[in-house]
Amino acid sequence: MAAVDRFRRPSTHEKLLVELTEKKTGPFGTLVEAMMFAAVLGRRKGRREPFEQHDEPIRLALMEGRLYGDVLLDMLAAVEEENDPKILADDRLPDRILIFEEYANGGLGYLQAEINRQPNEDLDAIVAALIIEALQAPQETGEDDIGHLLTSASLNW
Repeated sequence: MAAVDRFRRPSTHEKLLVELTEKKTGPFGTLVEAMMFAAVLGRRKGRREPFEQHDEPIRLALMEGRLYGDVLLDMLAAVEEENDPKILADDRLPDRILIFEEYANGGLGYLQAEINRQPNEDLDAIVAALIIEALQAPQETGEDDIGHLLTSASLNW
């Protein structure tokens, strides 16, 4: 298997990614940050959406260089494939990247729908509202993914 050193970004959401990372008005400083937010949003909303068309891939090292970037990649995969501990093996990195990419695509789709639903609302305000919602409200499924993961691994915190 070829070494994987990049992750894809969906072409259908390129315009949104540009808006999210606009120098003066975007809520995120980089594409990596926007994709990380989108992946977490996609997971939270249960939207893992495959895609074929993609723009210039982003170097994985840029995400791994972010605080908790590599942890996010691993945690998404561990929660998604909870009965497959080998998902965290080095040779399964392509599978973890795919999970991340598909959740990011789903999160970007959800965010675009929110923007379309609130056309007069500022992008920063929409993103902030989603963050506040995530911090205040229990997840729709009623499950605590991180707590479940820790419990299933017999970790007491």
